[in-house]
Amino acid sequence: MDDAFFMKEALKEAQKAYEENEVPIGAVAVFKNQIIGRGHNQTERLQDPTAHAEMLAITAAANALNSWRLKDVAIYCTVEPCVMCAGALVLARVKRIIFAARDEKFGGCGSVLNVVNEDQLNHQIEVSEGILKEQSISLLKSFFEKKREKKS
Repeated sequence: MDDAFFMKEALKEAQKAYEENEVPIGAVAVFKNQIIGRGHNQTERLQDPTAHAEMLAITAAANALNSWRLKDVAIYCTVEPCVMCAGALVLARVKRIIFAARDEKFGGCGSVLNVVNEDQLNHQIEVSEGILKEQSISLLKSFFEKKREKKS
């Protein structure tokens, strides 16, 4: 299985968020070519500012491995992890982050800050971007257009 396969799974999670009227971002955690954690944004439903897709996928992966150290885990995200999530991914010792679209307002993997490759931290993460970018952007645009229509 390749990056596109796992990103499609992350997009399925983002679609769940969309259907729940949450910002449509999804993530999956992959270990030894198997999905061990899934998450989609649930900040509104849980009224929790930390209930981002990546955070939920990290928790699920840690539970699956019975360890907070996710050193051989890859995280696939439909949008670049924010600074909070990037920090959590560093703390979890994730090996690799693959994201579809950049987040120019909150991105923690190079767009705003580069938390995941900060030399002063004790762990850096390999980053790849752009996998199924158009699908991720299309879902986000559709969500925010729908939000604007409701306000009019």
